[in-house]
Amino acid sequence: MLSLSDVLAARDRVDEVARRTPLEYSHTFSDMSGADVRLKLENFQRTGSFKIRGAMNRIATLSETEKDAGVVTASAGNHAQGVALAATRAGVDSKIVMPEYAPISKIKATRRYGGEVILHGVDYNEAQAKAHEIEREEGRTYVHAFDDEHVMAGQGTIGLEILDGCPEVETVVVPIGGGGLIAGVATALKETREEIRVIGVQAEGASSAAESLNKGSVHELDSVDTIADGIATRSVGEGTFEVIRERVDEVVTVSDEEIAVALAFLLERSKTLVEGAGAVPLAALLFEKFPYDPDETIVPVLSGGNIDLNTLTTVIMRGLVETGRYLKIRTVLKDRPGALEDLIGIIADARANIYAIQHDRTSRDIAMNAAEVVLDLETRGEDHVEELLDALRSNGYAVEVLV
Repeated sequence: MLSLSDVLAARDRVDEVARRTPLEYSHTFSDMSGADVRLKLENFQRTGSFKIRGAMNRIATLSETEKDAGVVTASAGNHAQGVALAATRAGVDSKIVMPEYAPISKIKATRRYGGEVILHGVDYNEAQAKAHEIEREEGRTYVHAFDDEHVMAGQGTIGLEILDGCPEVETVVVPIGGGGLIAGVATALKETREEIRVIGVQAEGASSAAESLNKGSVHELDSVDTIADGIATRSVGEGTFEVIRERVDEVVTVSDEEIAVALAFLLERSKTLVEGAGAVPLAALLFEKFPYDPDETIVPVLSGGNIDLNTLTTVIMRGLVETGRYLKIRTVLKDRPGALEDLIGIIADARANIYAIQHDRTSRDIAMNAAEVVLDLETRGEDHVEELLDALRSNGYAVEVLV
């Protein structure tokens, strides 16, 4: 099994390319949770995520023959960029197979780092099958995204940095996709100070680790469905599972709505941009997915910031809806002068802001003398939403909440 000595050996190799990322105290999230929260900001890492660490360590340990033959890998995006950069820095040719629906920003970035991108399959597993085909046909070395001890050891250097920057740490919260990150971090932490608690977090729509632990062996999901594309894998690795079972204290799950809220809070309150996978540790903390003591020193590992702008727009809107900051409603008015003005007056008195209005007299779902109105509204929280809806309904409006 992976050991602390493996992680220590990886540190010098990783330091040649990777940054030592900030570990910052958060007043906002400490106040919100009651804990002493320090954010490990791997979104500031080169390539925008922690993946460069494991990729660099694996590429650095290739033999000269393996370097000459080149490497191949499969990735949803972050590992792709890490392998592309690490291989380019080492003068090694790289082919990267990515799912056809990988974020455009990650595809472009991988190409900029020098990797040859091949789009194949609907998810990571199908891309991985294609990468293994290339491995066999071309004699390249396959650089696994997570189930490789050199990769795990490289990711574990995050744990060493947490120990250096926050010796008093009590709990570290880590996202889980394939398990390489948490395997490395848990090894670095537990073999240094066994009492440190390690919490793993998965998206509900990709909860392979949680199910594997329940079953006692690696369980592969039929499919995955989550906004956290960086951890959208059908199963953890065989090697990573053994480390998780041995060294991770608890694995919890968060919903896409909870991920969206955490991501929106990070943007608004900490001016920090992360991707869905990077937000899951904070989501687990804010939504109390695991128990902790007041003032406990907790480090959520924000694993990356490579989010596609279209996805970001969707996630922000979802976060605003979940926190009562955005509301979309439908109602029906009598089609007569002043009806719309009366409705707007009630909304104005409730101090809600109107983003947009759609006024439709042609819908077949309403009477001939009526008009359907759909309003997009800015609100100030869940209590404000309820006050506004109560005001409208008490004035006789039948209101349907659309979003």
